[in-house]
Amino acid sequence: MSLHVIVGAGATGSAAARLLAESGEQVRLVTRRGGGPVHPRIERVPADAGDADRLAELVAGAEVLFNCAMPPYDRWPAEWPPLAAALLAAAERGGADYVMLGNTYGYGPVEGPVTDGAPLAPTSRKGEVRARMWLDARAAHEAGRVRVTEVRASDFLGAGAYSPFTLMVGAQVLAGAPASYPGDLDAPHSWTYTGDAARTLVAAARDERSWGRAWHVPSTSDLPVRSLAARLAAAAGVSEPRLRHMPAHELEEIARTDSIMAEFPEMLYLYDRPNVLDASSTREALGVTPTPIGDVLAEMAAAARPMEEAGSRP
Repeated sequence: MSLHVIVGAGATGSAAARLLAESGEQVRLVTRRGGGPVHPRIERVPADAGDADRLAELVAGAEVLFNCAMPPYDRWPAEWPPLAAALLAAAERGGADYVMLGNTYGYGPVEGPVTDGAPLAPTSRKGEVRARMWLDARAAHEAGRVRVTEVRASDFLGAGAYSPFTLMVGAQVLAGAPASYPGDLDAPHSWTYTGDAARTLVAAARDERSWGRAWHVPSTSDLPVRSLAARLAAAAGVSEPRLRHMPAHELEEIARTDSIMAEFPEMLYLYDRPNVLDASSTREALGVTPTPIGDVLAEMAAAARPMEEAGSRP
């Protein structure tokens, strides 16, 4: 039994912790409040991962450090750099391999399917943050200080997942309410199931071919938003979605009073045109295949039912 440290207990970090624990590994799950799934082989530790010294203590003796952390979306430029530096330093000092959960922001706009070998050319502040995190980690790898790899996901789906779709469309569809979405409703778009992201993280950590490069999570679907919303409604047995395109002026108006929505305009290039990931190398080398979209949507629908039932009780 070896020790694996995971920082962050969101949907993907929690799924990765369960996968490792169920396979017989010891997991130390680090969050600010000590939350996360309950399992005999999961040790939940409250700690500030930005404290490099404390994190190094927690990583000492670990085989792998997984970075599944996520600062508040509207504070990435200020909070990600010191947190990323602390995580990288902890992996180096503890002698652990370092596996990062990333996204596609660092590529910038790309025509056609995005491969995991595409150059980083960010056009947004958040993309610059993600690109710098990977470049710093890869430099440490190339210098022989630590072995690193990054698993890059697209927009998340699944129970407890957070993405523009789940926040602006999925929740409304499940509640039978109208929804507005600022992207192209009919453009193909890759969707990442949180469970598939967790399986890719674990597979990358266990494969000697992983280090020094990035991997894409195989997408559960490339359905456009309009089709995805219709499939979710059918899975939940609710009425057909009432979905409309949110015009730019409306998004700008909302952004004036909503700090999270204020971060969305610079990322519109991901949503106002086709955005499809090529994960063929992950499938072939790591053996990860995506969960069927029907299973993912059924999970999302089932997760919403207890909340609906609780809300209907007197």
